[in-house]
Amino acid sequence: MAVGIFDSGLGGLTVLDAARTRLLDVPFVYYADSAHAPYGVRDSEDIYKLTKKSVEYLWDNGCDLVILACNTASAAALRRMQEAGVPEGKRVLGVFVPLIEALTERQWGDNSPPREVAVTEVAVFATPATVASRAFQRELAFRAIGVDVEAQACGGVVDAIEDGDMILAEALVRSHVDALKRKMPSPQAAILGCTHYPLMETHFQAALGADVKVYSQANLVAESLADYIDRRPDFIGTGKTHRYFTSGDPARVSDRATQFMRREISFEQG
Repeated sequence: MAVGIFDSGLGGLTVLDAARTRLLDVPFVYYADSAHAPYGVRDSEDIYKLTKKSVEYLWDNGCDLVILACNTASAAALRRMQEAGVPEGKRVLGVFVPLIEALTERQWGDNSPPREVAVTEVAVFATPATVASRAFQRELAFRAIGVDVEAQACGGVVDAIEDGDMILAEALVRSHVDALKRKMPSPQAAILGCTHYPLMETHFQAALGADVKVYSQANLVAESLADYIDRRPDFIGTGKTHRYFTSGDPARVSDRATQFMRREISFEQG
């Protein structure tokens, strides 16, 4: 038994690394649906079906708690999965909650009316599917008022990162930031709404300017997970090793993951 972390590809490894650093005694199982990546260009029904299948795979393999370390899956599938009913003793959580908590400086369980927050102009960089879902705007509206959100669909960035073409990824980041600034010239904060994007955080920051606060998800999600497990220690699990599975070609995904994280990672067929 372990904590499951799911992503359509390799981006969730940034979350896994932060979680492993924060929770040294917790075993993790990572599942990458590489055969169907990227999710960001798929329609919501397709994303839901693929996400549900992947989460059920992790549940069936001893992961009672699964983290959707994929913003696209969190945006397009999480609410629907929870509304449909999660099996007894199982949990599935997304990555939006820690971001909203950080931005609004209030806990998710705080159900008081929406209120004004310090940041009033927020840029969101995400995949086309995440942007189309308007999930971030919807969740933010429950907790904050007076916040102008401008979202930029960052087509091509995930593909470039997964292919290891960081020169192209950097060029695309600059292009997408320029496009965002034409719509919102002076954002106060920027959300990197894809778990691949922390690898490009310095490039986002450089293109946005030093005065823009950039929120990246890995450490926020790790802290939130640590708090959740502290309150629900029954989800810690009894395993001792971390394992990596993929629906794609394990050898190819292992090579990409090793390049992606700059350390050796070996995937098994899942």
